[in-house]
Amino acid sequence: MEGIVHYDFLPPGKTIVAHYYSLELEEMMKKLTVKQPKLVNRDKPLLLHDNAKVHSAKKTSAKLRELGLETLSRPPYSPDLAPTDYHFFLNFDNFLRGRKFNSEEAVKSAIENFAGSLSLEFFRKGLSCLPEKWQKCVDSNGEYFD
Repeated sequence: MEGIVHYDFLPPGKTIVAHYYSLELEEMMKKLTVKQPKLVNRDKPLLLHDNAKVHSAKKTSAKLRELGLETLSRPPYSPDLAPTDYHFFLNFDNFLRGRKFNSEEAVKSAIENFAGSLSLEFFRKGLSCLPEKWQKCVDSNGEYFD
């Protein structure tokens, strides 16, 4: 609830594979250790994961164990259970509406400006409705509901 821990820009034409994702997990943990040491030292941080191949790859699973991370899997095709989908990207889409970019740097700059403009309240609001959304998922036996 304290904001963005880590993000990165994938080079054009590249896809996220398990090796790349594992490196990103390492980088995220380094930043999390600095930004939220109580979380890292108190308990295992919990990652929300879907069933994307990169999330379920053996290399990723091994990296998660190595880093002491626990995952909370969600049903496939359930953007309603991912705060990045139902809150962050919804607002980001609104931020981008009507804008045109003429370079990769302009896109990166817009993303950084958006991310830098968000208050802690924005993140708290997005995460505060997650328990209710998960309860709906449990009540519907993991079926899509929104």
